Amino acid sequence: SVASRGLGDVYKRQIQANLDFDSEADMVMKFRTSLALQPIATALFACSPFTEGRPNGFLSARANVWTDTDADRTGMLGFVFEDGFGFERYADYALDTPMYFAKRDGRYVDASGQSFRDFQAGKLPALPGQYPTLKDWNDHLTTLFPEVRLKAYLEMRGADGGPWSRICALPALWAGVLYDAPSLAAAWDLVKDWDIADHERLRRDVTRLGLKAEVAGRSVRDIAVDLVNIAKQGLKNRAKFSGGMVDERGYLSELEDIADSGICLLYTSDAADDMQCV
Repeated sequence: SVASRGLGDVYKRQIQANLDFDSEADMVMKFRTSLALQPIATALFACSPFTEGRPNGFLSARANVWTDTDADRTGMLGFVFEDGFGFERYADYALDTPMYFAKRDGRYVDASGQSFRDFQAGKLPALPGQYPTLKDWNDHLTTLFPEVRLKAYLEMRGADGGPWSRICALPALWAGVLYDAPSLAAAWDLVKDWDIADHERLRRDVTRLGLKAEVAGRSVRDIAVDLVNIAKQGLKNRAKFSGGMVDERGYLSELEDIADSGICLLYTSDAADDMQCV
């Protein structure tokens, strides 16, 4: 249920966090783990239940939009979980995703539906005889919108925007999980038995049900509690301190409250207009 006080759209924008990897094997482990857990982040950060001031039937309308957007370039990328996944397999996926555009002399050239492989061969219908630059490739990569996107880093794309505290919580969550080896292993244990049908179903279910969704016999709320605790331990192990000798775990306090209570709090600029989304 959603209770409101006459508010309009709330935090439909997306926030992202970019995480590093230091080898192909490290990328693979971090990609698989974070991709599987991205719907859990969607549930924790869900705060877009209104459209034009009225409930829209979703806890994250933003995430729901992506479930109905160009399947060629969105989704859970089942191949990431297959044996042999690595940089080459992701490059093949990008090469086989139809283009949107190329940019020449400051203008966009419509290449909708055309093949980057043809571009490499100088046979792009939109730019016959021309060959792509590295910038063309980077531009093409930005037109892919999976739940986690690979560039020279990994982009976490599952979270609704929100107040300052939640914006800070997002990189803290993923740094705690991905930047500490025992935490990364523990997080993988949460998801290693899920299959691609579980991933795709969960991605859709959390847009409506949030923490009440279920996967593999467990509630998302229970998994979220485990995930936040894993991230807290990871941040403790990182031992990165501020000038006041306070480590990064404090950034997770709001997520801890959301996971423990099963309630996501939606804030506006007016504290009197706080809402609860259960």
